Amino acid sequence: MESYRDAAVEMKSLPDTVYLEKEIVPLAMLQRFQKYFPFSVIESADLQIGAVRSIKSKYELGLMEQSGKIHQRVTEELVPKILREGMSESEFFCDLYTALIREGHHGVARFGMFDTESILGQIAFGESSIYPTSFNGPGGAYGMSPAVPIHGSRSRKLHKGDLVFVDVGCGVDGYHTDKTMTYVFGKSLPDEAIKIHLQCVDIQNRIASMLKPGAIPSVIYNEILDGLDPAFLENFMGFGSRKVKFLGHGIGLTIDELPVIANGFDEPIQEGMVFAVEPKKGIPKIGMVGIENTFIVTPQGGRNITGNHPGLLEVW
Repeated sequence: MESYRDAAVEMKSLPDTVYLEKEIVPLAMLQRFQKYFPFSVIESADLQIGAVRSIKSKYELGLMEQSGKIHQRVTEELVPKILREGMSESEFFCDLYTALIREGHHGVARFGMFDTESILGQIAFGESSIYPTSFNGPGGAYGMSPAVPIHGSRSRKLHKGDLVFVDVGCGVDGYHTDKTMTYVFGKSLPDEAIKIHLQCVDIQNRIASMLKPGAIPSVIYNEILDGLDPAFLENFMGFGSRKVKFLGHGIGLTIDELPVIANGFDEPIQEGMVFAVEPKKGIPKIGMVGIENTFIVTPQGGRNITGNHPGLLEVW
């Protein structure tokens, strides 16, 4: 088939109503399609397709578990050997990407959200991890430049006492996991920063325990937020005025799938769904602490497939 004209020869007509993935079909493609298949009503199939994709088969879960093992090995075992004083964020990005590819990563972190560019995710040293970006996530990054605000900065070098923030996707044969690991390089962080980080880890574990069939994502979201001290909520899930309104998200063929642990998601979750849970908090002059791992929904709660290290891994 070289054009829609060829398809039209085989299929003479379509119903008046056609369902599309409205979030991802470009207007120009739709107009070309309508030229050969005239129809009058366009409805969205996004939620229905998202619901089908949200429940993974045994085969899909197997690929995600493979991805999770790669994620765990690279972030918990190999990254401490990669980090060295004086390296730039962009150099670290290159070394980290190479390590992931060698271990079996499929090479890209795919997002469904329109105009979201990413190869791995967000990689940052210190205060770079709270620098504002257009990306819909709690972390930040200086990026290569305002024109390419991804990867890492060539000028930001790693120094003793830096927090290292690594929020990256991994994947095998199209299926992704998501994980955030933090490291302390050369010198410990202040006690208050460590305390905040450990509270984020506790929040992750509490959310994971709730990821059982029948649980409601919006209920989980509000129960967690309602239980937090108002002072802790400042810079929670972001920094300053730039904060996200979720605690986790579905994941699979893309990093950002349905359902989301947020208000508005009121349908019960089901066994076989997979969530990335990511409670994080920005700290002035230090960066973004917190954690993220990928969990499979089971009757016993979320099963972690990306590793159980609590983060703030010491690299001396």
